[in-house]
Amino acid sequence: MFRQFIVSMMFVTGILFLFTNPLHAEDSRPNIVLIMADDMGYSDIGCYGGEHPTPNLDALAEGGVRFTQFYNTGRCCPTRASLMTGLYSHEAGIGHMVYSNRGPGYLGYLNDQCLTIAEVLQAVGYQTMMTGKWHVGHAEGQWPTDRGFEQFYGIHIHIDSYFKVLGGCPVYHNGELAIPATADPPNTLHPDEEWYTTDIFTDWALKFLDESTVSEKPFFLYVAYNSPHWPLEAPDENVEHFQGTYDEGWDRLREERLARMKEMGIVSPESGLPPSGCPAWETLSDEQREELSFRRAIYAAQIERMDQNIGRIVDQLEQMNALEDTLILFLSDNGCSAENGMFGWKADENRIENFDQWRNQSGRSSSTGEAWAVASNTPFRRYKRWVHEGGISTPLIAHWPEGINDAGRLAHEPGHVVDVMATCRDLAGAAYPDTIDGRAIRPLQGESLTSVFAGRDVATDRMIFWEHERHAAVRQGDWKLVTEDAADLNLWELYDMSVDRSETNDQSGVLPDRVESMREAWISWAEQADALPFPGDR
Repeated sequence: MFRQFIVSMMFVTGILFLFTNPLHAEDSRPNIVLIMADDMGYSDIGCYGGEHPTPNLDALAEGGVRFTQFYNTGRCCPTRASLMTGLYSHEAGIGHMVYSNRGPGYLGYLNDQCLTIAEVLQAVGYQTMMTGKWHVGHAEGQWPTDRGFEQFYGIHIHIDSYFKVLGGCPVYHNGELAIPATADPPNTLHPDEEWYTTDIFTDWALKFLDESTVSEKPFFLYVAYNSPHWPLEAPDENVEHFQGTYDEGWDRLREERLARMKEMGIVSPESGLPPSGCPAWETLSDEQREELSFRRAIYAAQIERMDQNIGRIVDQLEQMNALEDTLILFLSDNGCSAENGMFGWKADENRIENFDQWRNQSGRSSSTGEAWAVASNTPFRRYKRWVHEGGISTPLIAHWPEGINDAGRLAHEPGHVVDVMATCRDLAGAAYPDTIDGRAIRPLQGESLTSVFAGRDVATDRMIFWEHERHAAVRQGDWKLVTEDAADLNLWELYDMSVDRSETNDQSGVLPDRVESMREAWISWAEQADALPFPGDR
């Protein structure tokens, strides 16, 4: 009912757009393809300094623009909420996860004070399609097809598997159950091929793209991969590519990545490596090094497979003669995950010798662990769930041949996932209402990226805010104030991001006035955004 009312109300806006825009006779608004990785570190792909071969993403970067200071929220559900709505996650109702309702700001599903990109774009004539992981509301009435997506194939909640469909995580096609929990899910589009989620979500994305050609309307496609989120599971041929690649360990990997990132201009020449807090690689036994190198090989294989599938999407757009006027955005929902422990889930139990038993075990069978996560987030501190740079920094690649000037460049302006909605709305020429049926709709928090695409100067002194599990931060211009416990006034740290994104030289004792003014700004934001009071304090 809510979705029907939105569509009917905004249909008037769509009609006005078509009659007032001179392009209505031949709709030249761009298609938009939004691709999200899950738990991937900032420097994991080649064009951001990684050693993983990602030729398809690298090609998109070469033909587009790479953002060096773009941010997510530090966790999967909140990032997806912000990405879809253009609001800070608490404003959209998902300040934490989707498994419980802990009051305003922490409902666990998208509230009725927000609109999704799909709802806004559908109202002005876009076809709206999604495959993959939704994770912003899994109860009936909260699904993608309730929030503006005409086509959906994927899972409403977490996935935590690649070769199976886990209990509580069934696959849906639009509003209908497609595949219940099973250890042997059928690959309905390609029955002769093994089920692997990264491939499956791409298969359905290609199907939706193919079906979109019957209409002259532009399309919005959202592909939300679960790669490279744990468990560590990848096709054998991809794993084989990386056997022995990581035998020199995480310490050498961090050093080599940082050197490449400096050479590329991704980070400043002054950037250093903060202490990892992890055991030195040479202190480990030969057996430990072999086991941990193998785990990292599987993680790299997951990213390689995702890149290969992104290449399939690009190829499809080329075959449709749509690539030139399609904006492709690629990013990650948070930094690499340090779950569970230094060496990962079941590091002592699931080993090379019994790999055939846990290759597709799924669930919490395996993960990279903290040490490899630190390497994935090079050169930043922390990882998923924290709001230090390692948790919230995302690579963002934008590719749009007809709309991005000076291809191959870097954009150093700070940005945030809330900017994606503003960008899509801008490109679609869509309106955004203040109220619906007497209910206030929260104003968008993001800024359109179209000026960056055009290469124009952009103001960089905006304030950007974070809160997750009491980890908090605010950035303004080159300054970032951050804490691991927002309730403790003595724990706030201050960093100059122009030279110290590694967050190693705390300036809070030198600039107490700046600390206080930024902290007060954070409190004001947190109160109006429903981030405060914290759930446990209510």
